[in-house]
Amino acid sequence: MPRKPSYDRDALIAQARDLFWQQGWAGTSLKDLESALNLKPGSFYAAFGSKDALYALTLERYAQDGVARLMAMADEMGPLRALKAQPHVVIDEREMPARACMLAKTYAELQSKGHDLADKAGCHMADMKASFATLFRRAQQAGEIGPDHDPDRLAARYQSDILGLRLSAERRDVNAVEIAEDIAADLDRL
Repeated sequence: MPRKPSYDRDALIAQARDLFWQQGWAGTSLKDLESALNLKPGSFYAAFGSKDALYALTLERYAQDGVARLMAMADEMGPLRALKAQPHVVIDEREMPARACMLAKTYAELQSKGHDLADKAGCHMADMKASFATLFRRAQQAGEIGPDHDPDRLAARYQSDILGLRLSAERRDVNAVEIAEDIAADLDRL
């Protein structure tokens, strides 16, 4: 009878996500993962199969958590207020191992190499953009933004602003809080 693993798979995925988020795909070796997760090589392969398979799981977790957090904020405070709060949430360094978006970092790192993980990151970014569009539609239906705006176009621009903000927040010479306030204020002009 096979032995039951003595680890919490979800906790390991969260730990690996944070390591990959900080160091990137190429910057994280199998030895780094085995050490951080406290797994021997055989246990690592039994649990996840490969570094790429684990990375794909971490991307999925990252994306699901981001969409869930955004939608919970929208349910709590309404779609437009959630969209206005999002820029501040994504640069809050207390909860994140890095400020730059893990999906964007992955896409930038691996897309030119034709790596499948870049495609996965791109799909997750498209899902996030669709979530933004949903909230812009809901805000439009609630009369919080004008009917002449295209929610899909607003979502694409908003995602671009958020991704730029998150990358800028990594820099010491940029006041990310001011930029977050500007992004939120721009939404009031819709």
